[in-house]
Amino acid sequence: MGQCCFGVDIGGTTVKIGLFDQEERPVHTWEIPTRKDDNGSHILEDIAKALEHELVIREIRPEQVLGVGLDVPGPVVDGKVIYAINLGWGYVDAAAELSAMFHDIPVKVANDANAAALGEAWFGSAKGYRNVVTLTLGTGLGQGIVLDGKVLEGCHGAAGEIAHAIFYPDAEADCNCGHRGCLEQIASATGIVNKAKQLLRDTDLHSVLREKELFSAKDVMDACKAQDPVGMQTVNTLVDYLGRAMAVIAAVLDPEAFVIGGGVSRTGNWLNELLRARMAEAAPPACRDIRVLPAALGNDAGMYGSAALILSEKK
Repeated sequence: MGQCCFGVDIGGTTVKIGLFDQEERPVHTWEIPTRKDDNGSHILEDIAKALEHELVIREIRPEQVLGVGLDVPGPVVDGKVIYAINLGWGYVDAAAELSAMFHDIPVKVANDANAAALGEAWFGSAKGYRNVVTLTLGTGLGQGIVLDGKVLEGCHGAAGEIAHAIFYPDAEADCNCGHRGCLEQIASATGIVNKAKQLLRDTDLHSVLREKELFSAKDVMDACKAQDPVGMQTVNTLVDYLGRAMAVIAAVLDPEAFVIGGGVSRTGNWLNELLRARMAEAAPPACRDIRVLPAALGNDAGMYGSAALILSEKK
C-alpha cells in the first residue's frame, strides 16, 4: 500500500474507523466500543491502539499515513473539542493528544454533523459539489455546512446550529437547550411525534394514530402517505417550518445542494420534494433552484467525512 489515511467517527456507543488508500477508496472499516467510563478518558487511547494494530497487520509504515481525521459529537475549534457531553468530555485538545499517541501523525478534528456533511460532499449524494448543507432529521436535528470544500466551524464551533434557532412559535414546552420554539421541536422525530400527539389531543380529526397507544415518527409519516388527516397536518407543519428555515439558510449561504438524512428522511423522496417546493417558495429568486438530495452514506457519513478532512488537503 502507498499513502493512506484514517477516518474515525466517535459515537456514543461505538467508534467507527476506516482505512482509506491514496485513491480515496475505503480499504477496511471496523468498529470498537466507545468506553465512556472515567469521563471518556480512554477513548483516544483505544483509538490509537486500534490504528496501531491496523498498521502492524497491514505492514504500513507510519510515514505512509497522511493523517487521521476524527469527528466528535460536540463543538470543535482548531482541533480542540470545546465539550462533548455524550462522551463525558469537557475541553479536550483531541488533535494534539491523539497525534502524540500515534507517531505524531497529523490529526484533524471536526464536529460530527460537519464531518457527515463533508462525507456526503466527498463520497455521497452530493459528490462533486463544494457548497453543501446537510440536515439530519433523527431524534434531534443536526446540520453540517461545507463551503468551498471545507467544513465551516464558526468562532465557537457552533456554526450551523439551526436546530436551536427560534423558528417554531407553537412549541408547547421548552427545548432541551432551555429555549422554547427551537426548529428541532418540529423538525425531528421527537418533534413529529409531539405535534401528532398535540393534534390528537386538541382536535377531533380522524386518525389511525388514535388506535395506537404508542407511535413513532415513522408511524406518523406512514399515516401521512395514507392520507391520514393527523399525519398530513403534522407533516405539513414540519415542511412549512423546515422549508422556510432552509430558505433562510439558502439566503445566507447559497449552497449548491441540501442533503437530507436521518431516520425521518428514510420514508421516501416525497418528503424531499415537499421541502424543496416550500424552500423555493420562500427563498430569494436566485436560490430557488438549489437541489434537495437524499443522504447516501447513512451512519457511515461521519467516518467518510473524517477521512475527507485529510484527503481534502491533497487537493
